[in-house]
Amino acid sequence: MIDIIELNAKIERESAFVDMINNEIHKSIIGQQGMIERLIIGLLANGHILLEGVPGLAKTQAITSLAKSIDAKFSRIQFTPDLLPADLIGTMIYSPKDESFAVKKGPIFSNFVLADEINRAPAKVQSALLEAMQERQVTIGEKTYKLEEPFLVLATQNPIEQEGTYALPEAQLDRFMMKVVITYPTQEQEKLILRQQVGSALPKIEAVLKPESILHAREVVKQVYIDEKIESYITDIVFATRFPENNNLDKLKPYISYGASPRATINLALASRAYAFIKRRGYVIPEDVRAICLDVMRHRIGLTYEAEADNITTEDIINDIINKVDVP
Repeated sequence: MIDIIELNAKIERESAFVDMINNEIHKSIIGQQGMIERLIIGLLANGHILLEGVPGLAKTQAITSLAKSIDAKFSRIQFTPDLLPADLIGTMIYSPKDESFAVKKGPIFSNFVLADEINRAPAKVQSALLEAMQERQVTIGEKTYKLEEPFLVLATQNPIEQEGTYALPEAQLDRFMMKVVITYPTQEQEKLILRQQVGSALPKIEAVLKPESILHAREVVKQVYIDEKIESYITDIVFATRFPENNNLDKLKPYISYGASPRATINLALASRAYAFIKRRGYVIPEDVRAICLDVMRHRIGLTYEAEADNITTEDIINDIINKVDVP
């Protein structure tokens, strides 16, 4: 039997560093607490994150600040239409002096990889990134290289400008643990942003953690308790996207072309655990699942033409499901 009181005390101790990361990121980011929490969840649950929002909402700044707060290797790759797979993973370089080929590793060989404007790169580049994201390895020539842990891809994309972009394939979207949609700050927050940016000097982000601390925290997150009723709740939500009629949601059936994959079930459980961890709790409650459900599921449900015609979004479908499925 699990001693919940003892587990809670352990999580309380082990999760203290979350406040340290939060404090460092908030030196350069005003507001956007939801986005910052999701980035930390991805870090703890070993899941890649896709941030979507209009320009100027500090997506890149937040990711850069997170990387700086951890003393780890960081690469930023600006995705453009002329990018080649070799620009990402590296290539074989011929040396006339030695009359041999040597491997020149690309920027993917980092702990944190910022894929800026990921939807601007062509399919070959996206497929090279896909192997790195899923297999945690890169193939150059005939040799395969393991990527150093922790390895996290944090990607951004702009939803309003579609000219010269390449839509991410469903298979690659599914590799992202969460798709986080960023909204505008409040008026009060924007005033604080204004004061900060026009000030004499911006605060410096300090490294407060080592990569080894993240790997240790991931092992602790795995100990967060998920009750069987919570597991059933997660699978009920996912199955409702596939068979809405079984949950008295017949009205949603014409709007869904395909439901969430088993990867959604796995990631919903992992993200719920990490969310409970950053809330300093040793067990998952239904509110944890509901809190991150939209971010885990929004990019895993296919919409029909009827949904687009009726202006129905995946968020509408997920909210209907969450409101309908019985909470344990």
